[in-house]
Amino acid sequence: MEERLQKILSACGAASRRTAECYLSAGRVTVNGMPARVGDKADPERDDIRLDGRSLTRPQAHTYLMLHKPRGYVTTLSDEKGRRTVAELVRSCGARVWPVGRLDLDSEGLLLMTDDGALTHRLTHPSHEVEKEYRVWVNGDTAAGLPVLRGPMSLDGVPLRPARVTLLEQTPRGDVLSVVIHEGKNRQVRRMCDAAGLTVKRLVRVREGALALGALPSGRWRRLTGEEIALLQEK
Repeated sequence: MEERLQKILSACGAASRRTAECYLSAGRVTVNGMPARVGDKADPERDDIRLDGRSLTRPQAHTYLMLHKPRGYVTTLSDEKGRRTVAELVRSCGARVWPVGRLDLDSEGLLLMTDDGALTHRLTHPSHEVEKEYRVWVNGDTAAGLPVLRGPMSLDGVPLRPARVTLLEQTPRGDVLSVVIHEGKNRQVRRMCDAAGLTVKRLVRVREGALALGALPSGRWRRLTGEEIALLQEK
């Protein structure tokens, strides 16, 4: 069945659709030996589709999941204290996957899980800095705390990259912040808020890079699309 080449490249994990269009415009994609253009179609089961001379095949070997981690689950495959683990929530996926990065016991939200060791290593390496966005419900003097959160901060004597902090909502029960960071230090957002005199009541990761949690219900998981996998592999 013929499909647009942008979709095929995305499904193969070779590029996001937007990047695939750039590859096509640059003449880097061929179909049966002929240069392809944006908008062209091909049959991935029948045609010889190549990017920079390399044949493209759809990924089959690995599993990539997005989990909406609930509060009260540890981000491990097992726990010596008998606490509930995120592994219990993805047992039905058909593969032995592990978490990429972490969310602490009391935090919620987007957690990537996979059985792709190479991708896990790259995404968790200190040199790989990707934006992570959190919704944070806090109590305290937010007006005084915001300049602290937005200014120069350090943890354990190490300077942090400036965070983007936005006040989203003010309520009698507390305020809601959007906090965007690049590092992934242990309990970083909670420790930043503590340094700013704010008490975190709830913390939810809503985005990691280009991947957004969206409307995925708490405790549920879904498989990443080919385009989402390509976005992870591009960085």
